[in-house]
Amino acid sequence: MKCQTLALLAALLPGFVWASGPRVEMQTNLGNIVVELEADKAPKTVANFLSYVDDGSYNHSLFHRVIPGFVAQGGGYNSDFTPLPTHNPVENESNNGLSNRRGTLAMARMSDPNSATRQFYFNLNDNLSLDANVQPGYTVFGTVVSGMDVLEKIADEPTTVDPKLRASDVPTDPIVITKVTRLN
Repeated sequence: MKCQTLALLAALLPGFVWASGPRVEMQTNLGNIVVELEADKAPKTVANFLSYVDDGSYNHSLFHRVIPGFVAQGGGYNSDFTPLPTHNPVENESNNGLSNRRGTLAMARMSDPNSATRQFYFNLNDNLSLDANVQPGYTVFGTVVSGMDVLEKIADEPTTVDPKLRASDVPTDPIVITKVTRLN
């Protein structure tokens, strides 16, 4: 019934633009990803993310951790794996009704639930273990509206152990976030 009502309204109001959250386009060396942000459900997290978008901080950063079937994480390092400057941590909003499902965008953090700053990750699978339950989870704050094929390309890239990061799952060839911009 709800879908029929929405379809009828869309037919009657062809010039009407349905309300949606802000959108950003992430241009990478493997293609572009467009994400709709959930400002109504994660207002502090979205404001934090957009502050990095607006000041150009994500431009020329890397996807530094890619685990096929799990996540593609980025936004925190430049091309020589130097950590990029951060703003103050944002309060955890993981109990917002959004879930770490395939195609969602969430904030990376340390063990302290309120430690997220600039690093984010895309869920490449349903990762419900990252949701809030008895303990705080990882805050989901957006959904991919186009570019899942790009995320799959990212997931297919070979990875290695990087001695500078002292981490595994680091792409062998850099996956660069060349530019992130607001679309609306």
